[in-house]
Amino acid sequence: MIDEEKSSASYGTAVILCGLFGVIGVHHFYLRNYVHGMIDLGLFILFVVLLAGNQPLLGYLVLLVDIVHSIIVFYLLIAERARDGSGRLVKLK
Repeated sequence: MIDEEKSSASYGTAVILCGLFGVIGVHHFYLRNYVHGMIDLGLFILFVVLLAGNQPLLGYLVLLVDIVHSIIVFYLLIAERARDGSGRLVKLK
C-alpha cells in the first residue's frame, strides 16, 4: 500500500468546522478547496434569498441539497478520505 502524503490541515479542526458550519462551507475554505467553499456559500446565500423572496419551498429544497452535501463531506472527513486543496488526505495521524 502506498503511503499518501498527509495534509497539513488539522483533522479535528476540519471535522469541527464541517459539523458546525457545514452548510456555509467554512471547512472547504479551511482545507483550501475554494471552489467547493464558494458553491456551499452560494447555496446558502441562495437559500436565504429564496426564503426572503417568499419562495420558501424552493429555498428549503436548496438547503436540503446543501445539507446532504455537507453530510457526505462530513462522512469523508470522518473516514479520512477527504482531500485538501493540494490533493493530500486529511488524516488524524
